[in-house]
Amino acid sequence: MNDMTLTNLKAGKTAVSAAAIEALAAQLSGTVLDASDASYDEVRAIWNAMIDRRPALIVRCADAADVVNAVRFARDNQLLVAVRGGGHNIAGNAVCDGGLMIDLSQMKSVRVDAGAKRAWVAPGATLADVDKETQSYGLALPTGINSTTGIAGLTLGGGFGWITRKFGLTIDNLVSADVVTANGELARASATENPDLFWALRGGGGNFGVVTSFEFNLHELGPQVIAGFVVHPFDDAQTVLEQYRKVLETAPDELTCWAVMRQAPPLPFLPVEWHGKEILILAMCYCGDLAAGDKATAKLRSIGTPIADVVGPNPFAGWQQALDPLLTPGARNYWKSLDFTKLSDATIGILIDAVRELPGPECEIFIGHVGGAAGRIAADETAFPQRSSHFVMNVHARWREPDMDWACIGWARHIFETAKPFAAQTAYINFMPEDENDRVEAAYGGNYRRLAEVKRRYDPDNLFRMNQNVKPK
Repeated sequence: MNDMTLTNLKAGKTAVSAAAIEALAAQLSGTVLDASDASYDEVRAIWNAMIDRRPALIVRCADAADVVNAVRFARDNQLLVAVRGGGHNIAGNAVCDGGLMIDLSQMKSVRVDAGAKRAWVAPGATLADVDKETQSYGLALPTGINSTTGIAGLTLGGGFGWITRKFGLTIDNLVSADVVTANGELARASATENPDLFWALRGGGGNFGVVTSFEFNLHELGPQVIAGFVVHPFDDAQTVLEQYRKVLETAPDELTCWAVMRQAPPLPFLPVEWHGKEILILAMCYCGDLAAGDKATAKLRSIGTPIADVVGPNPFAGWQQALDPLLTPGARNYWKSLDFTKLSDATIGILIDAVRELPGPECEIFIGHVGGAAGRIAADETAFPQRSSHFVMNVHARWREPDMDWACIGWARHIFETAKPFAAQTAYINFMPEDENDRVEAAYGGNYRRLAEVKRRYDPDNLFRMNQNVKPK
């Protein structure tokens, strides 16, 4: 490699010699890439196609020692640094312009101790990698709803999905983590080792270091669950959402149901005349006895007059991938999200009006049903504060052509502003786009001050700033 000029932490430029880069490469089991490498564009590409950043250097890590060496290189040269796990973050923080990208995507191992119901997961693993290994033992970790998501970013932001109400957030099942902190040292964080760092990692995002290994508790589940979709005409949305809200007031922890509003994709179980028309989908999962699941989902399935009902026994790992076809990489994406302690009539009206104005066929609004076990943990027990939130709304603008940018972004922002008066102050940081840095303090509420103190201790120079950033106190 030649001498290079990289972006530094002061938004200026730092010259780094070829000899220094070669010395870094010689220390690695992985590799160092720059723009001249054939795989450079593939490696820097991430899930959200709106993000087109060009790091000067990419360190493709093979193990924890590579992460240590990459962090020390960034620290010693005061370089702007981004950390990529699965590359699924909506804000695109996995990649930076002109700086150093630490790529963990090749560190994908998942090891399960079935007797202890524990898993050790490397930071490049996806949710599909985790499900494949854990389900082979009849065990599961509560994670998200898109199997291509990376376990690292999901966990550090909180992590919720189909089995959260029964088993808690992903972070509620985190036992320990190995972390390379900004001083270039590998630390262990748990309830007894660096407990302040462990507290911050559980919801505080990538602010405190690069996690090289996660240790999780697992739960018995599967291999089958009761799960599937009930699809309604959108003209019935008002009545369906009102009844949906009422049924969930007494839902057992094993039952989760999300509402999705969008134009109907060409799903094989939908009559062709509905393709492209607005619909409301109740997506549900019962993580318990199959017979009990049939009974628990009956009230939701009896709402209204659906177009289709395909709820039944499904392999849990397969259900975890059910929405993947709607969330493939390569599209332009912009999200706006709010937490709600209740789904008010006013909120329902706002969302219905918004769906009638969809700017494109892939745009949607979903309402995530949470609470349950995740809501019975104190707000200050982990960095993740929104324990009283019962619903999470995500306005998911998704499109292909750049000339649709402002129509789709404007649609999402308008819904956000209109619904905000009825929402809680908190927000799920994994759903926050890159233009929402001003929401970070409010998103963490009363936990923000403690997060800033932990940040000052472990990263006083804010080396890890490509995230929903908590500034050192």
